[in-house]
Formats: sequence, structure tokens, C-alpha cells
Amino acid sequence: MNNKKLPNVPEVTQDQFTEIMSVVKNLCKKNLNEEYYELAQELTAKLARKRPSPLLSGRPNTWAAGIIHALGMVNFLFDKSQAPYLSSKDLSEWFGLSQNTIGAKSKSIRDMFKIRQFDPRWTLPSNLDNNPMVWMIMVNGFIIDARRATYQIQEQAYNAGIIPYIPANKVTV
Repeated sequence: MNNKKLPNVPEVTQDQFTEIMSVVKNLCKKNLNEEYYELAQELTAKLARKRPSPLLSGRPNTWAAGIIHALGMVNFLFDKSQAPYLSSKDLSEWFGLSQNTIGAKSKSIRDMFKIRQFDPRWTLPSNLDNNPMVWMIMVNGFIIDARRATYQIQEQAYNAGIIPYIPANKVTV
């Protein structure tokens, strides 16, 4: 997995961060992809920076499983029609943890950061186009799909950091 830019992590949680990411790296190489690894790195760094950091208690393996599960909930990892796909049972077997343990850790992470399904902040980059929550914006008190808005509105939404790119400018292959 490629470490383009390592996130800023406090020294006190650096060891936990490194251990968790080592476990996540192995899983992503074997069963997931680079996008999951990068999002997991970002989420783990957020946990490491939280004061007090919850990573200071608990096993790295359990944190890694909870982080992947939380991201999987956003990105429909457990849906066979999606790629990558990994069943909850396979995830629990890979980590050697019960589904309940992983689910509880995932829920605590999702609650901590208010993460929900279709959460634009935690959507895999390859899924942004298919995530309707990424594109819902408010214009003059009405919620609209930015992909159907005028170029000017798209540009304003992009410049404000509301949408990830200007749909009219995206070149499809």
C-alpha cells in the first residue's frame, strides 16, 4: 500500500497508529484495495488525534476491525453486488474476532464521528459518482442535485468545498 503522505499523529499514539495500520494494510492488500487503506489511515489518524485518544485502550486488532467495518458500512462492503465485497463473517474470521465485537467497535467509531451510510466524508473515491449524498446541495432554500445544476452553481459549490469536483468538467473514460 502506498504511503503518499502520512497523516499527522501525536507521538503518544504513534505506536498504536502504526500497529493498527499494519493490520489494516495486510487486510487491504489481500481482500480490499488502496482506497480502503487510505480512508482507514485517515480515520485511524482522527482516532489517534482525539483527546483522550480511544486507541490508548483496547487491542490494535480490534480497532483495525472496527475501523474497516465502519468504513464498510458507509461503502456497502457487505453487499455482494458491490466491489470490493467482503462478508461480515469473512471479516470476523480474518480478524479472529466475533461479529458482535467488531460491530460494537464499529458502532462506537461511527457514533464518535457521526458516520452514517452514504457519508460523503468516508465514501471511497471510486464511489463518489454513485453517492447521492455527495451531490445534494441547497440553493435558495431548495435541495437539488448539483449534477443537474447550472455550471455557475456547480462552480460555486465546488469553490465552497461542498462538492468534490465540477461535474460539467469531469472527463469520463
